[in-house]
Amino acid sequence: MTGPRRPRALLLTDPAGAPQPPPAGAARAKRADRDAPPAPKPERAGDDGPTIPDVLPILPLRNVVVFPLSFLPLTVGQARSIRLIDEAAVGDRVIGLVAMRDPEVEEPGPEGIHTVGTAAYIHRMVKSNDGNIGLFVQGLNRVRVEEWVGTEPYLRARVTVLGDAFEPTLEIEALMRNVSELFGRLVNLVPYLPEELLGAIQNMEDPRALAYFIAANIRMPVPEAQKFLEMESVEMRMRALVSHLSRELEVLELGRQIQQEARGEIEKVQREYFLRQQLKAIQRELGETDESLAELDQLEERIRACKMNDEAEREALRELGRLKGIPEASAEYGVIRTYLDWMVSLPWSTTTDDNLDIAHARQVLDEDHFDLDDIKARILEFLAVQKLRRERLAEGADHRAGGGILAFVGPPGVGKTSLGRSIARALGRSFIRMSLGGLRDEAEIRGHRRTYIGALPGRIIQGLKRAGTRNPVFMLDEIDKVGASFRGDPESALLEVLDPQQNREFRDLYLDVPFDLSDVLFIATGNVLGQVSGPLRDRMEIIELSGYTEHDKVHIARGFLVPRQLAENGLRPDEMAFTDDALLRVVRLYTREAGVRNLERELGKVCRKVAVRVAEGATEAVVVGADDLRGHLGAPRFESEVAERTAIPGVATGLAFTPYGGDVLFIEASAAPGAKGFIVTGQLGDVMRESAQAALSYVRARAADLGVGPDFFAGHDLHVHVPAGATPKDGPSAGVAMATALASLLTRRPVRPDVGMTGEITLRGKVLPVGGIREKVLAAHRAGLTTVILPRRNEPDLEEVPAEARARLTFVPVDTIADVWAHALTDAPPADRASD
Repeated sequence: MTGPRRPRALLLTDPAGAPQPPPAGAARAKRADRDAPPAPKPERAGDDGPTIPDVLPILPLRNVVVFPLSFLPLTVGQARSIRLIDEAAVGDRVIGLVAMRDPEVEEPGPEGIHTVGTAAYIHRMVKSNDGNIGLFVQGLNRVRVEEWVGTEPYLRARVTVLGDAFEPTLEIEALMRNVSELFGRLVNLVPYLPEELLGAIQNMEDPRALAYFIAANIRMPVPEAQKFLEMESVEMRMRALVSHLSRELEVLELGRQIQQEARGEIEKVQREYFLRQQLKAIQRELGETDESLAELDQLEERIRACKMNDEAEREALRELGRLKGIPEASAEYGVIRTYLDWMVSLPWSTTTDDNLDIAHARQVLDEDHFDLDDIKARILEFLAVQKLRRERLAEGADHRAGGGILAFVGPPGVGKTSLGRSIARALGRSFIRMSLGGLRDEAEIRGHRRTYIGALPGRIIQGLKRAGTRNPVFMLDEIDKVGASFRGDPESALLEVLDPQQNREFRDLYLDVPFDLSDVLFIATGNVLGQVSGPLRDRMEIIELSGYTEHDKVHIARGFLVPRQLAENGLRPDEMAFTDDALLRVVRLYTREAGVRNLERELGKVCRKVAVRVAEGATEAVVVGADDLRGHLGAPRFESEVAERTAIPGVATGLAFTPYGGDVLFIEASAAPGAKGFIVTGQLGDVMRESAQAALSYVRARAADLGVGPDFFAGHDLHVHVPAGATPKDGPSAGVAMATALASLLTRRPVRPDVGMTGEITLRGKVLPVGGIREKVLAAHRAGLTTVILPRRNEPDLEEVPAEARARLTFVPVDTIADVWAHALTDAPPADRASD
């Protein structure tokens, strides 16, 4: 039932109506009542009880509403309320009982109480030891406060007695029967209502008395009780009781139904548990074995056969013991069973024997990949170390063979992932690839705790389960694409996985036991490791894979890409072939990339067009030559534009490093009359803008040497632009190209069309070293340049450049920007042309 409980025999409130404990002398009240003189008999007005005077002392009530024709115990504790009772006791003993609007107010005024209440007669009063007064009052009739005549020492008001007239109609009789029936059902459902109340309402023929009696004995919120008291007619009160009792009965019956359903589920589980125990006892007597018990016994055998470490085996056996004591219908049974299935399915002691034949490994790597000598040498070194460790271990020395952590960094399409597969094939190990691109949840690495619904181990443990061994080649692809979010930082979780000193006891949150990852050969791949945190980079041996030269690409296409595309498109080698000139032209005019991914796509297009001809019935073998490419691939997509662009003064060719390999960058400068200053455009980053400002400052300082008048800069606007404005650009290596473009513009001397340059510039004209030399040199080679100007301190980096590129390019190491101008600018300005 809702709302405060209505008192049946005893309700103690303070003068403002707040519930109070029974007075200290309440236990002696009955004895005192027998000895106390009876209260004076009040004057009566006919048969309606004591006369209600026009002016009544008003006693505010907190959290209770008194109804007419009802008897109620109250207790009074405040000074003004005690005085009100004392003066009323020596008078006619009639007071007004009115509910407060806000029960939190300590001493309410006239505005703090309702205007409709009940006139009541004080039958008995008892003073307790704590100073409170206990009252036993009888509600007489409803009254309305018309006017407040005093507030001190207590509230007094002029009141009007409100009648409860009604006519005995069939509707009233029907409402009485309905209310009595509903109240009877309520008494049977509610334990705090005594059954004697049913006998009391059966003898009531007055609808007014019935309504007040039932309202006084049920739980009804104070606002609803006050509204009930203020209703003008008996019929309205009866209808309100029907609505209230019906709602309470619905709530009680629904609660009883829920309780019965819950009790039924509990009894069902208990009954099934007892039946299972009895069944087990019967099976033991008959010598039979329960199927589920046999399955758990097999699970125990598997746990002991897995050769887990001591902590893992103890945890698995402990969970198995818990599982045996849990009914199969329990939700926890499935959680524990899934956990044990994961534990026994992991390769705790299963390993594959490495093929440590160095010659075999070299043969496999050469078959799968062209060039990449540095990486091949590192893999052979790894195999040699593993072989020697095992030999020393066999001799009794403490040389434990372990895994390794390599990181392949380079542009897309240079063969990082395929190289990992070749390493696994050379070693004879299983290969597992896990993509980290877009990973933002730490639980993907460490797993979920078993407290979560649907929890699973992390992807590291899942990969080992798929591999079936604990020493696979595990590739962590796109490690530079890992991000952080509110779910944690996966990159920090990888620190434990890739640390040789920690991954011997890697603890997945789902397993919650250590697992040895030290025998796993981890290979991470990425395009740019600058986005990887320093601690994670420190745990990996980084091997850089730069782009391929034209010769490398032709060789790769001939040996790997063309055979693969023929097989994928259903062609036989005797049905189609490419000439070397055709492959070279595809490399030069239809692709411009560091890797060979787009090259393979273009070759696939040609193969598909030939496949159409073969499918239509052509029987002649097709040999695709250089002149046939336009018919298959359309017009060339790339042309050498260096000579055309640099023919005009103010344009220099820079070399840039990008996540996708090196690239050629054109720096354009122009001048126009005006006074707006210096403008830099092309979506440049802050570092590149600062390089442009440094280049301009140096050129202005050398204006006299360049033959520029002192008033030129004051009367001209200078504008430096880097084309491909939709592509963000940043970095200091374009400083020498910007200074050269400005010098070319001011001296009217074009930059040599076959020269590319890179280097950072200072205000003193020094050229500082930069990174990515190998990628930039290969970009210059792809673009058809013949001369590369670079900082002198970058000369050692040229050893990493492929021999083919070094043979075709001329390298000019420089120390100052003056050296750059001496080699990059032509000797004389071009003849005037209309296009200038």
